[in-house]
Amino acid sequence: MAQNTYTKNEIETTIVVGVMTPGINQNTFNEYLDELTFLIDTAGGIVSKKFAQKLQYPDPKYYIGSGKLSEIAEYIEENQISLVVFDDELSPSQIKNIEKVLQCKIIDRTNLILDIFAKRARTANAKTQVELAQYQYLLPRLTRMWTHLEKQRGGIGMRGPGEKEIETDRRIIRDKISLLKEKLIDIDKQKRTQRKNRQHLVRVALVGYTNVGKSTLMNLISKSDVFAENKLFATLDTTVRKVVIGNLPFLLSDTVGFIRKLPHGLIESFKSTLDEVREADIVAHVVDIAHSAYEKHIDTVNETLKEIGAVDKKKIMIFNKTDAYLKEYDPYDLSENRKPSQKEIEQVWNAKVNSPSIFISATQKINIDKLKKILYHEVVKIHKTKYPYNNFLY
Repeated sequence: MAQNTYTKNEIETTIVVGVMTPGINQNTFNEYLDELTFLIDTAGGIVSKKFAQKLQYPDPKYYIGSGKLSEIAEYIEENQISLVVFDDELSPSQIKNIEKVLQCKIIDRTNLILDIFAKRARTANAKTQVELAQYQYLLPRLTRMWTHLEKQRGGIGMRGPGEKEIETDRRIIRDKISLLKEKLIDIDKQKRTQRKNRQHLVRVALVGYTNVGKSTLMNLISKSDVFAENKLFATLDTTVRKVVIGNLPFLLSDTVGFIRKLPHGLIESFKSTLDEVREADIVAHVVDIAHSAYEKHIDTVNETLKEIGAVDKKKIMIFNKTDAYLKEYDPYDLSENRKPSQKEIEQVWNAKVNSPSIFISATQKINIDKLKKILYHEVVKIHKTKYPYNNFLY
């Protein structure tokens, strides 16, 4: 497997760095850095400080301005920081230039997400998909890796490998990428066969932003034991369970959560996993209504669904974590920025989306019976269309 640059047993003290360009407002930018902090927490690090800079566009040499970089270098030296994480994907030359100044480990958001995926992968399928994405990320960065090795070893006879060695390594990685792609093709064939064998049942796929409670909901509806945790990307492998509501059986699947700035290589690598969504009859879109950026999360999920060819599927909107939302809701707040009531949100979304929507709490089991009725009703409609001679089930 490709080398993991962020896997350590001990907690790493970290700082995060982001650039706010003119197209991003302050609230959205703060959400990006908060999310990056949560990613670091998920990976096992702890954030000491956040550094931000407003720029027209990221600096091509250092990503940030040289003055801000000097400020960060001083902070690193004074506070013994071992890792700096940048909120956008860095080019190989940017990483090399930044490392020279900061003299510590530098990774970007993509590398961090890849590391979390590598730690979370359980099945051979998920491990293969993550490994492929890691090698694809590593390939253009080989020169930097060699330079890092040269700096570590140093001394006579260790001036660093020449172009021949780097080209050899590139060829090895390209061969490895080809083998992993072939392996995924074989896995995809097996998955297609499994899906073909289940064609007689209506399929419902749970989708949503990462950490919205899909796995908890899956456990509740299917009475299964899918791993659920308050961390990003707790689930990587698609889990499929047979569910019976009333006397009507259907298949329910839980898939990997989506996220803003998800590395394109990961979407490509996980295409076979996301086929479960693409081939579903109904997409149940789970939303964390308590999150301040839930509308942007909905947009991110819809963009990803569009990318995998599943945006026009029959949808059910499931707004989860209503208990957490109501805890923060103040009915006496009459200010301009007040939080709308749950009823107001329901009215807005029922008018906005041309699909059934429901507000629930999976942890508190609020409105779960109502959700099951909606699922049953929508599955019946699909079932009548696909299997008109099996209407004895309902």
